[in-house]
Amino acid sequence: MATIAPTDLAPPPGATPEPSRKDIQLVITASSLGTIFEWYDFFIYGTLAASGIIGRTFFPAGNELVQTLAAWAVFAVGFGFRPLGAVLFGFLGDRLGRKYTFLVTITLMGLATAGVGLVPSAAAIGLAAPFIVIGLRILQGLALGGEYGGAAIYVAEHAGKGRSGYYTSFIQASVVGGFILSLIVVLVSKALMPPALWDAWGWRFPFVFSLLLLAVSLWMRLKLNESPVFREMKAAGQTARNPFTESFTYPGNLRRLFVALFGISAGLTVIWYTATFTVLSFLQTTMRVESTTAQLIVGAGATLSLGFFVFFGRLSDKVGRKTPIVLGYAMTLVLIFPLFYMMGSAANPQLSHAAHRAPVVVSGPACTYNPFAAKQVDECGELLDYFSKKGVAYTKARTPVTVVLIGQVRVADTSPAGLDAALAAAGYKLDKVVPNLRSIAVILFAIVAMGALSGMTYGPVAALLAEMFPPRIRYSSMSIPYHIGTGYFGGFLPVIGQYIVARTGNPYAGLWYTFGVVAMALVVTVVGLRESKPGMASAD
Repeated sequence: MATIAPTDLAPPPGATPEPSRKDIQLVITASSLGTIFEWYDFFIYGTLAASGIIGRTFFPAGNELVQTLAAWAVFAVGFGFRPLGAVLFGFLGDRLGRKYTFLVTITLMGLATAGVGLVPSAAAIGLAAPFIVIGLRILQGLALGGEYGGAAIYVAEHAGKGRSGYYTSFIQASVVGGFILSLIVVLVSKALMPPALWDAWGWRFPFVFSLLLLAVSLWMRLKLNESPVFREMKAAGQTARNPFTESFTYPGNLRRLFVALFGISAGLTVIWYTATFTVLSFLQTTMRVESTTAQLIVGAGATLSLGFFVFFGRLSDKVGRKTPIVLGYAMTLVLIFPLFYMMGSAANPQLSHAAHRAPVVVSGPACTYNPFAAKQVDECGELLDYFSKKGVAYTKARTPVTVVLIGQVRVADTSPAGLDAALAAAGYKLDKVVPNLRSIAVILFAIVAMGALSGMTYGPVAALLAEMFPPRIRYSSMSIPYHIGTGYFGGFLPVIGQYIVARTGNPYAGLWYTFGVVAMALVVTVVGLRESKPGMASAD
């Protein structure tokens, strides 16, 4: 299979004057800011879902665990529609141009995000509330499906030879910037409001705030010109008639799509979401860290990690795209569990020590447990439901009668009050905690390490994907596998991980989902991606 070289990103020599330094700075700034704002819009839901507000407001099930699972399921719905957005806006981007397509996507995203903040609660309008929120998340997913590919390709097609990885790394870092901005806006809003006001309606402000971000982004992006590569193609009459169809019929492209989906997009996405949303949820729920403290720690860790995305993007211009990605995957498989164990031990040492010193064992004849059920089918299931809601690790066993052991001691009173007392006596501290400075430093180290792994796998990817596909179908061919990979493998990570934890009673069990996806991505990338020299990669 012929390699698609970085020179395919630029028009023929002499056809179009090379953009000036000032032009490039405007291109990177406007594209990056728009990407930050767009991902802020998408991530603000996840940031608030991790704190429980979304579940309590729109999914009143009378069960905190069910509310959390429902909120994360709707989070996944937005991701699920990203591939459809990639098809729709990829078609428009390859037919009509890069610039105007991502102007449409950011407008749609901003309006949908503000809409979430204006939806009445389920207490006010009943089941209409979750259905409206689902509809707005679908619009967000469609918009995001067209945004990332447009911004990444637009920057890549302005980059000169040997600079694509560096320039597009700012787009990659901007995705993290959107997550950081969502945390900043939430934290500042909470600081400026009494807690009762924040819980009542103040949490809606970060959603409505997206209208201001939309205005700034449109103002910046309207200053941009169309991509030089697209202008050349259009002038020569070489734009694709049907980019979606050609993405699957262009010689060799099916193999490229396969590698881009299962080798690149799936792997990098689960690493990044594990380093952000999984860490945030893990600290706030499983380890009982006070919400604002957890958000500050994760926000600081993500900020300290930003440089890795630019560093590895720039490094890929020298050593190639494949090398840092493969190393990042391999190191993730080795380090993911130790890093989370490190965070857990530092975040709430008393809870961690209690779990090791006095493990909880629940046994019974069947012990059937369904985290989504309002009522469990037997007593053992009810007990498992209790411990899952508390975030207490447990193991299951089979006995003729239902028994709870905490540290080898049988609990006589298995009512909620009796179990609360038994856990407290065994040293389980289930109140919200604020780690000391030394513990915060350890948690930050683990988060930054996860951020470095994410930077290795994510930093070079915009340039890699742009180089893998021919210009006439680049927007569609890049966006479709990227958003299927991120939409399904990444978007469903929180709900799948939370479900695994709830079913197994092991707070670290959800990480096996990340481990499995990264292992698959490593194999596909090693076998399917060829790298002949720095800046040149293709599905072999």
